[in-house]
Amino acid sequence: MTETPVPTEIAEPEVRIERSGHLGRIILNRPRAINALTATMVSLIRSALDEWEHDDGVATVLLSGAGERGLCAGGDIVAIYRDAGNGGAESARFWAEEYELNARISNYPKPYVALMDGIVLGGGVGVSAHGRYRVVTERTKVGMPETGIGFVPDVGGTYLLSRAPGELGTHAALTAATMTGPDALLLGLADIYMDSSRLEDLTAALAEKPAEEVLQDFAQQAPEAPLAAEQQWIDACYGHDDVETIVDALLRSEDEAANRAAAVVLAKSPSALKVTLQSLRRARELPDLASVLEQEYRVSLHALAAPDFAEGVRAQVIDKDREPRWQPATLQEVRQADVDAYFEPLAGQGSLFTASSEQK
Repeated sequence: MTETPVPTEIAEPEVRIERSGHLGRIILNRPRAINALTATMVSLIRSALDEWEHDDGVATVLLSGAGERGLCAGGDIVAIYRDAGNGGAESARFWAEEYELNARISNYPKPYVALMDGIVLGGGVGVSAHGRYRVVTERTKVGMPETGIGFVPDVGGTYLLSRAPGELGTHAALTAATMTGPDALLLGLADIYMDSSRLEDLTAALAEKPAEEVLQDFAQQAPEAPLAAEQQWIDACYGHDDVETIVDALLRSEDEAANRAAAVVLAKSPSALKVTLQSLRRARELPDLASVLEQEYRVSLHALAAPDFAEGVRAQVIDKDREPRWQPATLQEVRQADVDAYFEPLAGQGSLFTASSEQK
């Protein structure tokens, strides 16, 4: 008697790599997790970019996310949280390769188009906002939420936000605010606005025509950015180099939105706030994205070993009690020496890009 084999379910790839006409498509494919990035995904994206760079049949690369919720909700912080308890070696490798990918995207020789539709947070910003063409829609919700989990903006986030007009980037980083598509345009995180109903048509056109021509045809006038109306008090209050003075300015402002922002900032990790502000100020003085990513790599690994990251993930993601117990608990208790330590060289680690190449 012959047994009938039981069909096995074929697992969906975490990234779908496809070709359509002259278009190379990278589709992040973990829709249930809003396409949160894993080490496998970073490797698959990098391999596709390497293959297509010298392929004359590929004229444009398009990044998008599967599902209806968004492009990418960031890195897989639960996996990083678990790894932190085991010493953080896997996270160090992941970040080295992820940050190298961010730099690769920024220097990619062919048009790299990112559809920043829906949720685009943290690592999602890293794989999109460094591209040549960044498209946002009426559904875009973009942000760097790291201070809310005791971490610091990375993936080149401090490079982008430190170069935003005035102090808009400082406000976005310290509050971990989620912003609209027009806000992303204002901050310099995106270039093109269009209605989400036209994305499929855009994709089809990119397979046939040059990217610049297509994007000019599809670009629409964006609504006014909500942050534009708030820039006056944002610039006035955030133009200081210590968090306590910023909070005091927000509390003293006659604008109620500034007062609300103070409460939002004070709910974040005091250590993460101070390290984030110093990261932004230092990033302004660094010459390019690569040098900022080097700084972020040091800061990220120091933050991984600090207590607030694990506590922030516990409170927001694991237990979801939304009541983190930060250590130290107040801004006044965070010593400058402790902040400076986040920027110190890593024991046993070379440069970021050296570390990444050695780990492959």
